[in-house]
Amino acid sequence: MSNKVFILDSTLRDGAQGQGISFSVEDKLKIAKALDDLGVHYVEAGNPGSNPKDMEFFKRVKELNLKNTKIVAFGSTRRLGVKAEEDKNLRDLLEANTETVTIFGKSSDFHVIDILKTSLEENLKLIKESIEFLKKNGKEVIFDGEHFFDGYKSNKQYSLETLKVAKEAGADVIVLCDTNGGTLPTEVEKITLEVRELVGGSIGIHCHDDMGMAVANSIMSASAGANHIQGTFIGIGERCGNANLSAIIPTLELKMGMKVLEDGALNKLKTAALIISEISNITLKDYAPYVGNSAFAHKGGMHIDAVIKMSKSYEHINPEAVGNSRRFLVSEVSGKSTILKEVQKIFPNMSKDSKEVQTIIDKLKELEHQGYQFEGAEGTVELVIRKVIGKYKPFFKLNNFKVIGEHPSLKGDFTSTALININVEGKQEMTVAEGDGPVNALDKALRKALEIFYPQLKDVRLIDYKVRVLDAGSATEASVRVLIESTDGLEHWTTVGVSKDIIEASWIALVDSIEYKLIKDIERKVRMYF
Repeated sequence: MSNKVFILDSTLRDGAQGQGISFSVEDKLKIAKALDDLGVHYVEAGNPGSNPKDMEFFKRVKELNLKNTKIVAFGSTRRLGVKAEEDKNLRDLLEANTETVTIFGKSSDFHVIDILKTSLEENLKLIKESIEFLKKNGKEVIFDGEHFFDGYKSNKQYSLETLKVAKEAGADVIVLCDTNGGTLPTEVEKITLEVRELVGGSIGIHCHDDMGMAVANSIMSASAGANHIQGTFIGIGERCGNANLSAIIPTLELKMGMKVLEDGALNKLKTAALIISEISNITLKDYAPYVGNSAFAHKGGMHIDAVIKMSKSYEHINPEAVGNSRRFLVSEVSGKSTILKEVQKIFPNMSKDSKEVQTIIDKLKELEHQGYQFEGAEGTVELVIRKVIGKYKPFFKLNNFKVIGEHPSLKGDFTSTALININVEGKQEMTVAEGDGPVNALDKALRKALEIFYPQLKDVRLIDYKVRVLDAGSATEASVRVLIESTDGLEHWTTVGVSKDIIEASWIALVDSIEYKLIKDIERKVRMYF
């Protein structure tokens, strides 16, 4: 088992094939920079021959002066009936001017005969001549044996032969691809061991998640000696996605003792996950291993008590090791120690016997009785604590707002318009905004007004909005609870509002979201100053 493992991130290529994913050139540049900051060894950035956008990326990425990452161009073996030196795809790979290229070839007899429509012998020539051409032009070549595991099961001898030919032609890394995502971890381990013995050299693994096994398969391959792991950073990709590198990397380092990133880089893992999910326009799942908001969140009173005494009682690693943090969820089952921990995050010197702690507990219970739920709504909890202790000052005063719905509108759809009048330190601002609904319009109008005074709010956006009817028996007179998740691209936070009026409940949560962001910005500046 090799101690050093190299990571190839394919978020910009394989990840871009996922449903709902569309990267601009600027998006791809930002993701490449985030992966370089983390220390990922290779970033597979696309097929330069497939579209002008990818070729533009390969030209512009040189301006980033990446320190840790090699940018990789991706393409296929030469076409049938075309010499390698005349093949447009191969020439485009050279034009991308990257030090490293990934080239994929068929490692399954079924795909050679029924999909590529050629002979098994001709496919071996495609692999051999394409790799030899790229090596003659000075490239580091990674060969992806497409559909290798499926091919191994149907014609083991031929699948292994494609790898041997690639190795003899000069490929620097031979990658075993579970392209359909249908192989079991035990199979991956056994086959990786056999490939190491028969083919030798640097062996890689590329897994898809169609059975939910991509991470496990990658780990088992690494345990069998694979020293090159491919995946996408938050698991995005075609169909069910690719192997999730944000779960694989810390497992290799912290559980298997392998050397992956440079010393101290692993604590940037969650930040990288947040940046990439934000650029991808995907909400990072709370339950994501290592990097999710719930990865180290504790709710049960017995669990919390144990973690306070000794964190390893309910945590398999230190959250800070991956840039995450421990969270104690405030709820109806929380004890005094839970509330104290939340208070001490803001006011470290507060003791358990302080009367303010009991006052906060009473206030939270009172709000819960009204229908509030604070589990996961850390933004609102912090504001409640500050208000009780007297360390809160509103950033603006609402004079009034008005929301108007229109149907049919000039657009043909139901639209809403919000007019808002606020006061900030004696200065009045009135704005109007149109949205796809009353809450959307109100959100736009409020931030439009506040951005004049607090320009950093331009970075804030809502990424989730949930409504829960609290007493369904009251029909349209029922109270509702609105939960809003917000982000500024680096952090996520959640706030909650309750009212019999859905717009007012949304307003309460919106205001808390904005004030939480502004308070955190002030605290960051103070820490930087001192």
